[in-house]
Amino acid sequence: MDINWVHFWSVPIFTAIIGWLINWTGLMMLFAPIQFHGFKVPGLKDVAGSLPRKVQEVPGILRGSLGWQGIVPARAAKMGSIAVDKALSKMATAGDFYEHLEPDAIAEHIVSVFAPEVPMLVDEIMWREHPRFWRDLPRPVRATVIERVRRQLPSIVRNVTTEIGNHIDQLVDPKIMVIDNFEKNPSIVVRIFKDFGRRELRMMVVFGFVFGFLLGIPVAFVDQLFHQGWLLPVMGIAVGWTTNLLGMWLIFEPANEIRLGPFKLHALFARRQWEASDVYGKHIAMDVITLERIGDHLLNGPSGDRTRQMLAAALMPAIDAAVGRGPAVGAVRIAVGPRKFDSIKTSVAQQAVDYTLTPLRDAAFSERQSVKIRALIAERCRALPAPVFVDMMRAAIKEDEWLLYAHGAIMGLAGGFIHLAIFGVGR
Repeated sequence: MDINWVHFWSVPIFTAIIGWLINWTGLMMLFAPIQFHGFKVPGLKDVAGSLPRKVQEVPGILRGSLGWQGIVPARAAKMGSIAVDKALSKMATAGDFYEHLEPDAIAEHIVSVFAPEVPMLVDEIMWREHPRFWRDLPRPVRATVIERVRRQLPSIVRNVTTEIGNHIDQLVDPKIMVIDNFEKNPSIVVRIFKDFGRRELRMMVVFGFVFGFLLGIPVAFVDQLFHQGWLLPVMGIAVGWTTNLLGMWLIFEPANEIRLGPFKLHALFARRQWEASDVYGKHIAMDVITLERIGDHLLNGPSGDRTRQMLAAALMPAIDAAVGRGPAVGAVRIAVGPRKFDSIKTSVAQQAVDYTLTPLRDAAFSERQSVKIRALIAERCRALPAPVFVDMMRAAIKEDEWLLYAHGAIMGLAGGFIHLAIFGVGR
């Protein structure tokens, strides 16, 4: 066979460059853009449900739009669900997370933040519930009521944090909290994925160049042997598809180490489980399972009303001890009337729930308390079986990997036509 060596070597060099571009742009497809960008197509939404399932998975199709959103942010809610089912639920319960946030430290923080608010809280409630009486009440008696509430504050707060701890598994659903957080903030998922697999993602781009070059050599032989113009574009499809397929395989397969004589096959993600676990723990502790988010979930999540009712009931004995006893307070009870006085105590208890849980949303305090959550998740993540660890990151995008492979095939086809236009048919 008479080989044109310049033409021959141009093929693997070209396929190497195309392979690099395929994986580089493939990573862009994974993560960008964070939000969907596209345009509405009249009538598409009506027929989208009858399209093949794979087509329905393309971002925007089910909404009747053509465009693109990064695969990872588009599947943010799904990734949150998988993260809980595959890993977080095996690492710790809501109670474990709360315990590692140190309830005693939380109570001290609430008291320090809430104490200055006590006079305003009592004054506000009394003006609302019985403004004429509170206006006419001697200042020393007002001060007595306020001071009793202030002295009872540590006991009140301790009741709150204890009740939260006793019922945290019923009040906080980590899965709902994670899914809701990921869905509202898909950029968090992108940060986790990029930071967690930074090294592997860089290597995937390099693999694109290497695999493209190696796969281009047999393509060059076929091109020189048959001299057919259609061969390079058609084989470019196979090279582009295979380049992405091999890159994904090396990152995620095999999860358990396989030895073949002196050679070792092991997924790149699995090899770095120890190091990557700390990265994963950092992001979950700083962005997902935080005291700030737990506090918000307690008050505004699916069980928010139940949280308020339960904590108000827990607060009543302490509120009663604060404003329900003593000569001065007895005078208040007589003047206001027992029924009205009890409604005042109930109002104090109900409003105190919001006041006492508001400091949980303190971002700076939440960040300080996150250190132990990070250590807990990293430790439990390292203990996960390798297949579970690898699947935790791959499962969310596994169904969409075909989009990356199809993207590689299209670029391989285009690369074949470009090479044909520049160098012509092998001869």
